[in-house]
Order: sequence, then structure tokens, then C-alpha cells
Amino acid sequence: MFGLLAGATVVAHFAALLYIGLGGFLAWKWPRSILLHVFFAVWGVIVNLAPVACPLTALENYFRVQEGLGPLPGGFNEYYIFGTIVPDDMVDVVAVGALAVLTSSYVGAYVLWRNRKRTDLMVLVK
Repeated sequence: MFGLLAGATVVAHFAALLYIGLGGFLAWKWPRSILLHVFFAVWGVIVNLAPVACPLTALENYFRVQEGLGPLPGGFNEYYIFGTIVPDDMVDVVAVGALAVLTSSYVGAYVLWRNRKRTDLMVLVK
């Protein structure tokens, strides 16, 4: 049972990473969603740059220990992503690319938000 819960935590972790990377684009359609995304994005930066443990990694480690597997050697990124999905020599390139995607999603959301406000003002003036 705990192994299944650990696996579900891995799925949730990948979903959170996907949301951090691409969730800013949701604000293009739903502008208010940017607030939740900013929280996740800031949390992702803090967890990766400061010695702060990710609660999903802690939860997965708990389930793994209960299953008798032991905690992850290193964090989630080190175990599942670096050297596995992303080659070790490409980590910096992927990080810069992810930051570029995140930034473009925020810039696009801002431009769309600004244009919507202008359109709303024009409707009020007519």
C-alpha cells in the first residue's frame, strides 16, 4: 500500500513540475490562475536554490521508508530527472530553457491582461 502511495506522490511531483513549467500559460485563458502559479514557481525556485526540503519529496520518502525501500538517495530531481531524463551535462541548458518558457508565459499573460483592460475601458466609453 505504501509503495502505491509513494508512486502516486511521484506522479503528483511530476504534475507539479509540469505545472511550474507550463502553468503560466493557463493565465492566458484564466488570468486569476497566475496567483497560484506564482506561488508554485517561487516555491520551485526556493526548493532548488535554498536548503529547503520539498514537502512532496518528504512525503515520498515517508512512504518509501514505510514500504521498506528507504528514502531517495538525494532529492526528487537528482533521482528522477538529473542524469535520467535530462543528461547531467544539459541540466544548466534545460534550466535556462525552462526559465525562458516561464518568463514568456508571464509576459504573454501580462500583455493579454493589459489588452483586456483596454478593451474593457473602450466598451465602457462607448
